[in-house]
Amino acid sequence: MFEALGNKLQDILDRVGRESKLTGEQVKAAMREIRMALLEADVNFTVAKDFVARVTEKAVGQEVLGSLNAGQTVVKLVHDELIETLGGQSAQPTLKTDGNVWFMVGLQGAGKTTSTGKLAAFYKGKGRRVLLVAADTQRPAARDQLEVLAKQVGVPVLKVQDGETPPETKRRLDEFLRADYRDLVIVDTAGRLQIDEALMGQLADLQRELIPTESLLVVDAMTGQEALNVARTFDERVNLTGLIMTKMDGDARGGAALSARSVTGKPIYFAGTSEKLAGLEPFYPDRVAGRILGMGDVLGLIERAQQADLKAMEVKKPGDFDLEDLLTQLRQIRKMGPLGDLIKLIPGMSRALPEGFNVDEGQIQRIDAMISSMTAKERRNPKIIDGRRRKRIAAGSGHTVQDINRLLKMHEQMKDMMKMFQRMSGPGGAGKGMKPPKLPPMPPTRGR
Repeated sequence: MFEALGNKLQDILDRVGRESKLTGEQVKAAMREIRMALLEADVNFTVAKDFVARVTEKAVGQEVLGSLNAGQTVVKLVHDELIETLGGQSAQPTLKTDGNVWFMVGLQGAGKTTSTGKLAAFYKGKGRRVLLVAADTQRPAARDQLEVLAKQVGVPVLKVQDGETPPETKRRLDEFLRADYRDLVIVDTAGRLQIDEALMGQLADLQRELIPTESLLVVDAMTGQEALNVARTFDERVNLTGLIMTKMDGDARGGAALSARSVTGKPIYFAGTSEKLAGLEPFYPDRVAGRILGMGDVLGLIERAQQADLKAMEVKKPGDFDLEDLLTQLRQIRKMGPLGDLIKLIPGMSRALPEGFNVDEGQIQRIDAMISSMTAKERRNPKIIDGRRRKRIAAGSGHTVQDINRLLKMHEQMKDMMKMFQRMSGPGGAGKGMKPPKLPPMPPTRGR
């Protein structure tokens, strides 16, 4: 989402950062460019104006101009101010020992019901006993969708009936909790295609009965500044406590997410990063700022590895690295998310990659299919894969014999590389004059 904005800001700050000394005119020129980049990214006009004004004031106030490393200091000021604009310290919903009732509100299509399921999965993983309440009395499909998500997560769901009144919902909820103790109740409320008085009245009535401890607005980051107008309207009626930004993995310009805290005064609690139940991440302003400015997010990378429950491969010798090991490693890495996103979490990688760089996720899927079409014996000992076996594997995976040949060659070269690194890291292994072999990319062949 922030790729276009990030590239522009990084270009501007790269030029500034190379200057050992700066004049007032140079700072003003850089700030004008930054303001234009923010506006082009659909950042709220007032937010962009105030952002630039604060950075300029700090640059002048700290006597940065004319000092050594002035350019790098300005880069740091922009980074720090970007963190503050995004919300400063990260914030999360308040969780008590018991009696947590969270309201999920938002327009239809923003991802409210899906986000409810994601929250249930997130907090169930933290040991909470979650109950979902499907409280849309007018849309049976919304209730059914939440029921499906609840089954996937493994939590119970309480479905309201058509036309059910808030007092009746409160009575049924209390009855359920007496029979089955739950310490976190997440209520998926009604949504509409647009804000109307009927929707707001229904939410207000339900709020008076259930008395939620958190009211979370789910906003679609793809809708731009209109999302912030929606937030203000909801806040006036149901007193929001925080926001969940969905579709942060999309290709929108990102201005709504950058402006949300400043315009609404409400913190962004979570960001939706995919359609999967695991595609919900706590929103960390410092990490997002680092990603935007190309500084990476090592902590985010580590957390993804922990969530995927990756285990280190134990290979006694490089020669023991067989196709079974390769398949296991590829599948573990895929649990962490799209490879293109993972690469950008590494500091400096977003700037090092060529413009328009994309990771071919299909290549990993093709390798997976080919190895999966082999027998266990063939995976453990690829040398036995003769011409007849290659034809069978190719037919079983929907690829050609040439693809199988390339895979086997790539595997052998990986083993050679591992042996080389082992020699270089061993006693007296300087590794002079040794060049690592280039791995041939798998062709984008089509399956049958």
